[in-house]
Amino acid sequence: MEKYNLIIVEDDHELASLTQAFFQQFEFNCKVISEGQRAVEQIIAEQPDLVLLDLMLPDIDGMQVFQQIKPSYSGKVAMLTARGDTIDQVLGLEFGADDYISKPIEPRLLLAKCRALLRREAAGEVNKEHNLSICDITINKHKREVQKAGHAIEFAAPEYDLLLLLIEHRGEVISRDFIFKSLWGMDYDGQNRQADIYISSIRSKLENDPNQPSLIKTVRSKGYLFTG
Repeated sequence: MEKYNLIIVEDDHELASLTQAFFQQFEFNCKVISEGQRAVEQIIAEQPDLVLLDLMLPDIDGMQVFQQIKPSYSGKVAMLTARGDTIDQVLGLEFGADDYISKPIEPRLLLAKCRALLRREAAGEVNKEHNLSICDITINKHKREVQKAGHAIEFAAPEYDLLLLLIEHRGEVISRDFIFKSLWGMDYDGQNRQADIYISSIRSKLENDPNQPSLIKTVRSKGYLFTG
């Protein structure tokens, strides 16, 4: 099995050790770093496949780490924080983070999110069909960009992946279980509302009236239908 190199930047030593031990049961080689400036040096030097970057660090914060590594690091970055402030999330995604994950998070879901990020990287390397157009929406798969009526719209990485999944299965009702398995590699437990939150966000960006959606329909007890 291919092993991915993962750096966990986290100053909570117990949490970092538990996360490291869990991930190393699977396809990951993990290193834990507790200080931001040392993380910058190690990430640039080692070029891991993925970085889990906590925002709250004892010296420089996670945003500063990200800004310093961005010009010299080509791998994936998922930002982690226990803070519920949506401003942090917006800033992280606008700076170019690949995902933003609120703690606490169940280890299997964190693993699924990391696998999804790495699958997107692999798919991007082999995908030659760059553009997909439906209605007035255009997606550049190579650049992972979305436009509506010629205007660029910012999408977080999980929102983009879910939108692409819906469009690729347009005309079909796709269940929450299908979404969870396709995007995050896990079964839907009947309670997790993550997909619904992303759907709501996508509607707010693409629908003329998000309260009465015409592009993405909810099919009661079954799932979602992209009608374009």
